[in-house]
Amino acid sequence: MQRELAAAMLAVAAAAGSPYVAEIEQWRAKREQRLTADGGWLTVTGLFWLKDGPNTLGSAPGNDIVLPASAPARMAVIDFTGGKAAVRVEPGVAVLSGGKPVTAMDLRADSAGGGSDVLVHGPLTLQVIERGGRYGIRLKDNESRPRREFAGLKWYPVSEAHRVVARFVPHATPKTIPIANVLGQEEQYPSPGTAVFTIAGQEVRLDPILESPDATELFFIFKDATAGRDTYPAGRYLYTPLPRDGVVTLDFNKAYSPPCAFTAYATCPLPPAQNRLAVRIEAGEKKPAPLH
Repeated sequence: MQRELAAAMLAVAAAAGSPYVAEIEQWRAKREQRLTADGGWLTVTGLFWLKDGPNTLGSAPGNDIVLPASAPARMAVIDFTGGKAAVRVEPGVAVLSGGKPVTAMDLRADSAGGGSDVLVHGPLTLQVIERGGRYGIRLKDNESRPRREFAGLKWYPVSEAHRVVARFVPHATPKTIPIANVLGQEEQYPSPGTAVFTIAGQEVRLDPILESPDATELFFIFKDATAGRDTYPAGRYLYTPLPRDGVVTLDFNKAYSPPCAFTAYATCPLPPAQNRLAVRIEAGEKKPAPLH
């Protein structure tokens, strides 16, 4: 209730001031709503890599995948072979997928076309994810302690000076850049060019990536000199519209922490070497309280 009151007061104060400030405060409120929603990153409480053959799931300690106490001692078995997963639910256990009861079904991973299948049991959801050829079960718990105890996001004050119009320099030939993740894996992503701008009196260059062939936004993964002390140590994320007429607008007031700032079970991409900056960008989201 106190957090909701504070958010309402911020919204009123912003609305009474600059329309731009009101826009940013509204964006930040939606960011926090997504984070704290059912299935948001604060509910991610497990990542279990599948082994070939049967993988048992349940709350009993002897299972291959040990679930929270809200699950039955033995809930299901996931058979995994050749990159394919299928679930067999134990008799008498209520599991849903797509709103319908499930007894047995093949499970699509999140890398499959059309999205992944999600299994639901009470406050728990499970889905197969694929990362660099490894397959695992991502567990979400809507009753997780991090979600219950979340104290809210912290931000730098909104600063119009950190809404930067950058010159966008396309690469002369198609280019990909390697992006590592926290698992130590690396993947090549297309990068259409470089954003060049001045901040704090220094010229800065950042290379964005396109997350998919039909991407409608640029994705900047960067780390600046605030990292560790004021912002999340591994860096921050920022999306922008695609460049137009040789320019792109980077609004660092919307820079935010990656999912790994809120759960130890995310697989976050990390900033490439050229996006690790010596300059301080004192705008956007600050680091959250430490994970417990």
